Amino acid sequence: LEGSHVTAEFLPVLIAEHRFWMDGSEGLEEGGAFRRVVKLPDGTLLNRYWDDRAAPRDESWRPDIITAGAAPDREPGEVYRDIRAACESGWDFSSRWLANAGDLSTIITTAIVPVDLNSILFGLERFIAASLAAQGEPAGAAKYAALADRRGDGIRRLLWDGSSETFADLDWKTGCVRHPITAAVTAPLFFGVADMQEASRTALLIQNHLLAPGGLLTTTRSSDLQWDSPNGWAPLQWMASEGLAAYGFDRAAEEIRTRWVATVEKVFEKTGRVFEKYDVMNQEPGGGGEYAVQDGFGWTNGVTAAFLAHARSQDMDRCSLAPCLVLEGR
Repeated sequence: LEGSHVTAEFLPVLIAEHRFWMDGSEGLEEGGAFRRVVKLPDGTLLNRYWDDRAAPRDESWRPDIITAGAAPDREPGEVYRDIRAACESGWDFSSRWLANAGDLSTIITTAIVPVDLNSILFGLERFIAASLAAQGEPAGAAKYAALADRRGDGIRRLLWDGSSETFADLDWKTGCVRHPITAAVTAPLFFGVADMQEASRTALLIQNHLLAPGGLLTTTRSSDLQWDSPNGWAPLQWMASEGLAAYGFDRAAEEIRTRWVATVEKVFEKTGRVFEKYDVMNQEPGGGGEYAVQDGFGWTNGVTAAFLAHARSQDMDRCSLAPCLVLEGR
């Protein structure tokens, strides 16, 4: 959002969005949770995904009943809510949300404090603070700046895994970070939460564990869930490349851009289509999930076009795909 008139128009909506996520935070006891807010034992407020309904999804009623039936030791409503919360995340589904990889009935989304969600909310709080300051509202600006500072501190203290030197999700019920390596670790770089040392460690982790021949893997766990390896998704390529570049890791950022564009181009030359997700290990259309891979596709078009524009600006012009993405001057 650029321009004071744009900020003024959308600021009330952004504040309402923040209010939605923080509903119930006032009066919440330490170690407790209400809807999307978790108050950790040290008093830190962070967020999780949630759904108010503890019922099967309307569009997947029978599969959800079958999934809950495979967990006889759990209340069905608990399973349904965790499924719905994973859908709210957009990562539906991923081993990231599972207690036991490969078994959807062990989904525990509402027990997890996600590093990317909290980085997004950190960015939202900082943007609201800056916008209020620009409009001459210092008290409101100070309020949201303090919220961002506290959240950033919480992310760096509680969502950092010292043993593997990477950001991670937190199981707020056990107090333990979760060890699956996922592309969500790029969010603290994209939103400016990480310090330089954390960014450096994250860049190394990406290079060693998440960088595949065709771009950035979603997780290091291979499964038939669409938000796992071998799939890669355009928004995560963007977040990773922009986040790395913001901390000066330009070569790592360029490697992701180049590999992603090469994958999209290779598949386009074979099929004449652009897809929602890609198998970045084999540079093919992606698979897995609850439906056939979709073509189109907005976020792939947008991210790939932006990567091509960046290549043009750096005199790295290439790619027969460019005309189909309607890049200016092609």
